[in-house]
Amino acid sequence: MRNNWYILLIVLFVLSAPALAVPGQTIITGAGATFPYPLYATWFKEYARVDPSVTFNYQPIGSGSGVRQMLAGTLDFSATDKFLSDEQLKSVPEKILHIPTVIGAVAITYNIPGIGKGLKLTPDVVADIFLGRIVRWNDPRIAVLNKNLRLPDKEIAVVHRSDGSGTTSIFTEYLSAVSSSWARLVGRGTTVSWPVGYGREGNAGVTVEVKKHVYSIGYSELIYASEENLAYAAIRNRSGRFVLPDLKTISAAVAQTVASIPADYRASLVNQPGRDSYPMAGFTWLLVHQHQRDPAKGKKLVEFLNWSIRYGQKMAYLQLYVPLPSHVVTMVEETIRSISFAD
Repeated sequence: MRNNWYILLIVLFVLSAPALAVPGQTIITGAGATFPYPLYATWFKEYARVDPSVTFNYQPIGSGSGVRQMLAGTLDFSATDKFLSDEQLKSVPEKILHIPTVIGAVAITYNIPGIGKGLKLTPDVVADIFLGRIVRWNDPRIAVLNKNLRLPDKEIAVVHRSDGSGTTSIFTEYLSAVSSSWARLVGRGTTVSWPVGYGREGNAGVTVEVKKHVYSIGYSELIYASEENLAYAAIRNRSGRFVLPDLKTISAAVAQTVASIPADYRASLVNQPGRDSYPMAGFTWLLVHQHQRDPAKGKKLVEFLNWSIRYGQKMAYLQLYVPLPSHVVTMVEETIRSISFAD
């Protein structure tokens, strides 16, 4: 599994390298979230077979940096796991659309030698670990949840993101929802002032750090933990059940929201009700201008968006993302049709 992960990293690096101009080639430039990047890299590779005249140059630099570049007008599209605020949308002269692509989940990863899988955590315990109030793995509040595990008397090493991150936004939104102390002392966002721990860039950076640092805990998108064969905790949801992030529990969270999703798709899936709902799920979006100034490039981008909604969705399950519900797909197709082009 380790070899597969390093091979994936090499492939992703190559795919994200700056593209060289080729006569007749359309280069579409984007940047942003690492959360959906494994799937996007697959999409870009597969779409090159559909339309060899298009090259996607995508830099997985985190949602925060990607959004800043999009608002500055230096990208053709951006990717984010945190939807833009009203203030951000009003800060640019041209309308930006949110195009939801798939749904993923934030897993709470850990590395406890001799324990492996099976760790259970409650919302308050997760919050207090990342607040620095619970500092050892055999703390009574963790031990009482895991009587079948021999938890070590070792200090917990907290790993978090150091860059602006949509994954962090989902995670801190959850912590703010379940812990009044977290909401008051830290809050939510793509970047926060972490009370404890040390940071690494990207989902891959956090995952690799937890993998190599014994007695550590972190958070990352599910596919990264899975590819690294890293253990992740079952989290108690609003129904009182301990659930792992998987396709079933992520889908259950989506089901609670899909009927009321707004027309602009700016909806949260965090801490949804439901017996099987995993509490740290989230949409991820592509950000595109509704009016494309470069008609040739804009039409190529629209063709890709249509392909991603009609065909790319089928690839989501294989990488542990949940495809969009059919109702949302219909909505997104209509949104894509609203994209216009300069004369």
